[in-house]
Amino acid sequence: MTIAEVDHSVTTSAAPDLAFALFTGRMGDWWPRGRTLGPRPHADIVIEPWPGGRWFERDDEGHEIPWGHVRLWEPPHRLILIWQLDASFRFDAAVETEVELTFTPEGKGTRVRLVHRNLERLGARADEGTRRIAQGWESRLADFTAWAARSHGDHA
Repeated sequence: MTIAEVDHSVTTSAAPDLAFALFTGRMGDWWPRGRTLGPRPHADIVIEPWPGGRWFERDDEGHEIPWGHVRLWEPPHRLILIWQLDASFRFDAAVETEVELTFTPEGKGTRVRLVHRNLERLGARADEGTRRIAQGWESRLADFTAWAARSHGDHA
């Protein structure tokens, strides 16, 4: 079974280096509270900036919930994250789908493209999981661009 990739793009007025830094280093700021895995809203979402680095959320009491890890870290143009969430959005170390982000100059800004692939690895519920993932990434990318524009004005 093969499931089509989820592929979404947005444009921000930030240069690629700033867009990359805001997306990866400030995820906890632009990701909506209460839209993560933990029972409590996140205090931060962390992507450790190196291959093998962890990707996780942390609540205000310091509890961490893993999401996956970093496979490739090439600032400011490319990032590959391994998403280790199952079709129910629960951490499962045995599940590894791939989220590739590219940050490409476009005019005075940046096109941010997200491709989430290998979704057949979600197993029997891959179709349902893929629908939810596609809707989620579309919303989160919109959240990112709106937050960047509010927080960084003409520079994002």
